[in-house]
Amino acid sequence: MEKTSLTALADEQLAVARQAPAGRAAHTIHGGHDHMLRQTVIALLAGRELAEHESPGEATLQVLRGHVRLTAGEETWDGGAGDHVTIPPIRHALAAVDDSAVLLTAAGQAFRATSP
Repeated sequence: MEKTSLTALADEQLAVARQAPAGRAAHTIHGGHDHMLRQTVIALLAGRELAEHESPGEATLQVLRGHVRLTAGEETWDGGAGDHVTIPPIRHALAAVDDSAVLLTAAGQAFRATSP
C-alpha cells in the first residue's frame, strides 16, 4: 500500500512551478504503462494555463490549492480548494486564477498508450 500527502505534494509542486520558466509543474502519483488509472498533481501559477487540448477520456479534477477555471466548449467552471468536477469529454483548457494545485484523475486506454 502506497500513501501520499496531497497537501505536501501540492506545496512541493507549487514550489517547483515558481522556479520553472513556464510557471507550472506536475508529478504523477499513480499511473504508467500498466495502469488504466492515472493521477497527477498539477501546479500552475496565477495567470498560467494548460491550453485547450483533447480530452484523454473519463477524467475528474479536484482543486487542492488556489482557484482555477476550467473551460470546455461553452461551459466554464470556477473551483477553489476542496472543489471537484467531472471534466466533460470534449476539448478543454485549465487556467489558474491564483497560484493553484489540482489533482487530475483520468482513466482509459489513452493513458496506457501515451504515458511516459
